[in-house]
Amino acid sequence: MIIEDEFQLTQAVLAETERTADPRLKQILQALIRHLHGFAREVRLTEKEFDQAINLVTALGHHTTDSHNETRLIAGSLGLSALVCLMNNGDHGKRQTSANLLGPFWRAGAPRMKNGASIVRSPTPGRPLFFTGRIVDLDGNPVAGAEIDVWHASPAGLYENQDPTQAEWNLRGRFTSDEHGLFAYRSVKPSGYPVPMDGPTGALLTAQRRHPFRPAHLHSLIYKPGFKTMTSQIYSHDDPLLETDAQFGVTRTLIGHYVLHEGEAAPDPDVKEPWYSLEHVFVLEPGEAWLPTPPVSAKKRAEPQAAREPERSGAPA
Repeated sequence: MIIEDEFQLTQAVLAETERTADPRLKQILQALIRHLHGFAREVRLTEKEFDQAINLVTALGHHTTDSHNETRLIAGSLGLSALVCLMNNGDHGKRQTSANLLGPFWRAGAPRMKNGASIVRSPTPGRPLFFTGRIVDLDGNPVAGAEIDVWHASPAGLYENQDPTQAEWNLRGRFTSDEHGLFAYRSVKPSGYPVPMDGPTGALLTAQRRHPFRPAHLHSLIYKPGFKTMTSQIYSHDDPLLETDAQFGVTRTLIGHYVLHEGEAAPDPDVKEPWYSLEHVFVLEPGEAWLPTPPVSAKKRAEPQAAREPERSGAPA
């Protein structure tokens, strides 16, 4: 088709999708084209702005490595991750759900552990935390044999894949729910942290004058054939950032209430200091059990000493 004007252009592009065999792919492509072209018309996108947009998309790839996923990060900062989650869980948004963002820091293959074991694998400051999760179906019946990946950031604000000083798999583990639907682990109480700011996501937040911080949270990924796979984040009730999460993840169902225990025996006898406990019930829906593509696959490598230290000249200071 010889293009006559901008409106005929959109029709020509849409016409080329008509041969798409998969009906769902055809629907998605046509909607994408209509909305992309409509967006460009609505804002009257300039050539310079289009060039900048192409550079931003390219930068997403350049900043994504085996230890960092910039694309997942910016999707969360635009609220897209939270929207897709809310649309697809809780009976398609009709009721509250424990489902939440996968986030950009899940690694597949965490070590299998016994219920109640500690996921702390290297010196990690923070009050001891004993977490107990219960997994049930829509009728409240326990779901046994579910696999649960858990992970969270250290109180220093870094996940182990971001931090070469943390041990491999620190604050990560894989558990299995028992006949009562229960799983449990020991860790340390997490804290909030800033998302990485050295890429396109940081530029986006800076341009909007938004802060980069996330409230403290614990991740879970629950997998059991016959049930819809659930990713979840449980947030701390006392975190001041609940209302302004940079990734728009906090829902009321996911605000957990940590209980501080002072002068009370902990589940592990080696704990002599005050400690926290936290419990949460995860309600699984019937559906497809599938595992998402891991956003990261390895730890960040330590920088060579020369790269970390500024170059010194022979001139006196």
